[in-house]
Amino acid sequence: MAEIALLRDPPFLLLLVGRFLAILASIAAPVALAFGVLASPGGTATRLSIVMACESIPLLAFVLIGGVIADRVQRSRVVVVGLALSALSFSAIGAMLIDASSPWWLLGVAAAVSGVGIAIMNPALAAIVPELVAAEQLHAANSLIGVVRNVARILGVVVAGFLVALFGGGWTLVLCGATFLVAAILFTLVRPRNVLPRSENKTNFFADLRDGWSEFRAHEWVWVVVVQSSLHFACYTAAIGVIGPALATVELGGAKAWSWLLACESAGTLLGAVLAMRWKPQHTILAGIIATAVTMPTPFILLGLDAPIPVVMAAMLFTGIGMSLLAVLWSVTVQVKIPARTLARVSSYDALGSLLMSPLGLVLAGPAVATLGPRPAMLTCGLLLVLITLSSLLSRDVRTLRLAPTTSP
Repeated sequence: MAEIALLRDPPFLLLLVGRFLAILASIAAPVALAFGVLASPGGTATRLSIVMACESIPLLAFVLIGGVIADRVQRSRVVVVGLALSALSFSAIGAMLIDASSPWWLLGVAAAVSGVGIAIMNPALAAIVPELVAAEQLHAANSLIGVVRNVARILGVVVAGFLVALFGGGWTLVLCGATFLVAAILFTLVRPRNVLPRSENKTNFFADLRDGWSEFRAHEWVWVVVVQSSLHFACYTAAIGVIGPALATVELGGAKAWSWLLACESAGTLLGAVLAMRWKPQHTILAGIIATAVTMPTPFILLGLDAPIPVVMAAMLFTGIGMSLLAVLWSVTVQVKIPARTLARVSSYDALGSLLMSPLGLVLAGPAVATLGPRPAMLTCGLLLVLITLSSLLSRDVRTLRLAPTTSP
């Protein structure tokens, strides 16, 4: 099996372990941050919205820079820098929550450093896989990354819930910072195996941006799904990052209950990644969109309607399956269809567009909870997700795209 062969490959194995630790910390950190801020003196859903938006805004501002850098230099080095910034940021936020005397604006500054780190790192992570594996191994490699990512997601939310309950959000964030640091050390050992084309422009930053933009907008299926994802993530991050923790604090018993719901979603993403190893539809984007349209909004609608928690947990499981299938199918399609020399820049436009509305969603989530109440706010997010996810199917390119290589990876 291709997956077993990849697990025996040292560079790819280093990538897997490094990503596992990075994802573990990145999933645990928002849970710890949410409940740490809400438990601190004067902590409210609105203040939590502001702190989380402080991370999202720099992410948007720097993600294109990250794409240009990753198309020029060794991508593993770019990942190391991003992980180191995340380690610094979350360690500092944890220390400030433990001390409980730091001003709120300083928490926002530290969160912004994390946003810069993520912005620099994500385009490189999206483009690094073809440097380590052959073209025929891309599906197997992305499926394995999906499995590892989702095992880390499960452990991240469960561990975060217990650590926050035992030690508080501050100490949990300090541990997350240390985990990011270990992941950065591992990525210093990753060396590319395949020599792929790089950006031909080494001096003109704006020319590189224009080149990446031209490639991005040349593919209708790319920009349509990215626009849909921008609205999608605005609702999703509002529900997961602010409305859900606020609802859990008031009605569900706190961090532990919310962590178990997130763990069910993460278990679903693991099942979805395993299914993706064997499910290889030719109409990759259409299949992924349908999977998320059916599964994604359901748990948020159920929470808004005060459904029994076991029913919501089952719905979260299926949400995770749909999300994971789309993630694997999207990664493979982009890596096959987009030329290697522009892959990181197209991925950076993808990330920018997908996350563009997230800060607005986070900022509006707190006032929505205060005005509507947590359950009506959650129901609104769920209903909006139904409309947003189906909207991309209006594009013929999305409905008909087939996974037949048109460029050399």
